[in-house]
Amino acid sequence: MNIFQKFINKKQEETIIEKTENGFIYAPMEGEVISLKEINDGVFSEEMLGKGCGMKPKDGKLYAPFDGEILLITETKHAIALKSCDGIELLIHVGMDTVKMNGKGFNPLVKAGEKIKCGQSLMTFSISDIEKAGYVTTTAIVVTNTDEYKDIEVLAQGHREKSEKLIKIL
Repeated sequence: MNIFQKFINKKQEETIIEKTENGFIYAPMEGEVISLKEINDGVFSEEMLGKGCGMKPKDGKLYAPFDGEILLITETKHAIALKSCDGIELLIHVGMDTVKMNGKGFNPLVKAGEKIKCGQSLMTFSISDIEKAGYVTTTAIVVTNTDEYKDIEVLAQGHREKSEKLIKIL
């Protein structure tokens, strides 16, 4: 194996999007897009924290959905709050009830206050650890300042590749 292969593979995985459009949230993972209403947690399904969508991850990798900054990573590492350069505030909550895992299986790659670029790796997480603990990996992607916008439009259901347009802010 080439001594640089690990570095080369990591760079191929992480594709920074150079030209992003304001007013869009790009898919933070590869997986199946579902309605928030399908999430088995009233906080999300009833849109108490805001509008957005859910995703069922294909793998345990989370990427930046826009250019901006990390506002907060929960102590239990299962959720990240971010703010885009154009003011969109987003919560990405990996799995349901995963707060009870106390960080096991979650590996944040960024810190609060850090500037991020769309497509940058933010976290890895273990799908098998989440499932072994008895939880689902469905991830909530919620615009927490929804009330500041006319509407939040989820652009697609079904399979999405990471960094494809996911949500349009109107």
